[in-house]
Amino acid sequence: MRLWHAFTPRPLGNTLRRSTVAAAVLAAAATLGGQFASPHAQLPGWQAQAQTQNTAPLLVAGLPDFSPLVDAVGPSVVNIRVSEKVRRGHGTGSGMDEEMLEFFRRFGLPVPNLPQTPRRGQPDGGDAEGESRPSGVGSGFILSSDGYIMTNAHVVDGASEVIVTLADKREFKARIVGSDKRTDVAVVQIDAKNLPAVHIGDVNQLKVGEWVMAIGSPFGLENTVTAGIVSAKQRDTGDYLPFIQTDVAINPGNSGGPLINMRGQVVGINSQIYSRSGGFMGISFAIPMDEAIRISDQLRATGKVSRGRIGVQIGPVAKDVAESIGLGKPSGALISAVEPDSPAAKAGIQAGDVITAFNGTVIDKVSDLPRLVGSTAPGSKAQVTVFRRGKEIVLPLTVAEVPSETNSAPAKEEPASSEQANILGLGIANLTAQEQKSLGVGGGVRITSAQGPAARAGLREGDVILAIANREVTDSSSFDAALAQAPKGKPINALVRRGDWAQYVLIRP
Repeated sequence: MRLWHAFTPRPLGNTLRRSTVAAAVLAAAATLGGQFASPHAQLPGWQAQAQTQNTAPLLVAGLPDFSPLVDAVGPSVVNIRVSEKVRRGHGTGSGMDEEMLEFFRRFGLPVPNLPQTPRRGQPDGGDAEGESRPSGVGSGFILSSDGYIMTNAHVVDGASEVIVTLADKREFKARIVGSDKRTDVAVVQIDAKNLPAVHIGDVNQLKVGEWVMAIGSPFGLENTVTAGIVSAKQRDTGDYLPFIQTDVAINPGNSGGPLINMRGQVVGINSQIYSRSGGFMGISFAIPMDEAIRISDQLRATGKVSRGRIGVQIGPVAKDVAESIGLGKPSGALISAVEPDSPAAKAGIQAGDVITAFNGTVIDKVSDLPRLVGSTAPGSKAQVTVFRRGKEIVLPLTVAEVPSETNSAPAKEEPASSEQANILGLGIANLTAQEQKSLGVGGGVRITSAQGPAARAGLREGDVILAIANREVTDSSSFDAALAQAPKGKPINALVRRGDWAQYVLIRP
C-alpha cells in the first residue's frame, strides 16, 4: 500500500494551486524589491520551463469509456467453431487444444507431436472413420442483416462443418460462401434474418495513436473485449495487404474478430500476431476494412477472387543502384525477370527496368506494385511507367488474370513422401513445364517447405534443387533415388537454383 501511495500521481488541481501561490509570492516580491519585475527572469531554467508548461493547453485528458462501443457492436460479433472429417489413425496426434492448433496452422508452423490422451469413451487407435472432430475456434462479425458474416480464411480453412454462435447464444450451421487465402478473408452465411450488422469505417481517416477496441473469443472465451491504440498503418507483412498494426491484446481465437474505432465502426479484421510464445506480446495486425470489403464483395458475387497479373518478378531498388542508374531515390520495383508471353513481355518490359508508376499511381516501395496490379480487373487496359537507361517510358498493356488457387497446382504436382526427404526436412514438388521453361532447365524439384536441417542450411520455399548427392535431379523419383544412395549420417550436397543464381549447399541430416 505504501508503494502504491508513493507512486500515485497527484491531482492536476494541486499542481495548479501551487503554481498560482508561487506566482503570487513572486509578484509580491517584485512589488517590494523591484528587482523581481519578471518572475521568470530570476528562476532557474527548469523552473521557468515547468511554469510555462503549466499554462499550455492539454492535448489529451482522461481515458475513454469503451462500454458504449461494447453495447453498440457486441451484438454483431460471433463465435465460430469448425470441425473437420478425420479417419481412423489420421488424427493430429498433437495432444494440444484447439486454440493452440489454430495458432500453429495460422503461422505455418509444424505442429509438435505430443503424446495424445484418448477422449473419454474412445479406445486408443484414433478416431472412427468419417467422424467430425473439432479443429479450431475463431471469431467473426455480421456484415449484413441477412446472415452474411466475415471472418479470416484460416479460421474456416479445411472445415467440414462451421458452427456460428451469436451474442444471444443462438447457434447456426454456416455455409462457406468463399475464402481467399492471399488476403486471409472469408465470408460465411447463416440462415437468419434481421441480424444486427456492423457499421464500416473509413480506414483512411484512421490515425496512428488513435484508440481502438477488439471483441472476440481468445482461447474460446466468448465476447472478450480488449483495447489499445493504432501503432502503425501500411505495415508491410504480406504481398497484397498493408496491415494495421495495433497493441490491442489479440490471442488465438481472436482471429476474424472486428477492430473497432471510437465511433463504433469496424476498421479492420484482427488477423495476425507477432509472438514467440503463442500468446500476445504487444504487436498485432488487422486487415484494413476497405481491402476486406473489396474481397468480400467478390466472394459474395462469385465465390472467388479475381486478381490481375502482368508476369514479372520484382525486387526492391537499393540506394546505390538508384544512384548509379540515375533514378535518384530508391523507389519503384526493379524487374529481375519477365515471364515469356506475359502481358509485360508483350508490352516490351525488360529485365532491369524499374517500374515507377502503374496507371498513374507512383510506386514508392516494391510491395505497392502487386497490390495495385492485383486489384486491377483482369482484361482491363493499363499503363506502366518504367525507368530505363535514364529515361521514363510509358508502356500500355492488358492485365491478365492470376490463376485461381484451385487450378494453379497441376494434378501431377505432389510432394515427395520419402523418409529420406523427411529426414532432411524438405517438402518437394515436380516442376511444371512452364516453370522449367521459365528457368531454362530440363528438370529439378521445387521446394515447397524447408524445416530442420534444410532450413539450417539456408534452403527455403521456392528454391529449385537441380542435383542432390552429386546426382542430377529431374523429378521427385530421381530425387528419392539419389538420396537412397547417399552415405548415411554424412552431409549431403545439393545444387540449388534461386532466381538466376545456382550454388551448392551442404545439408547436415
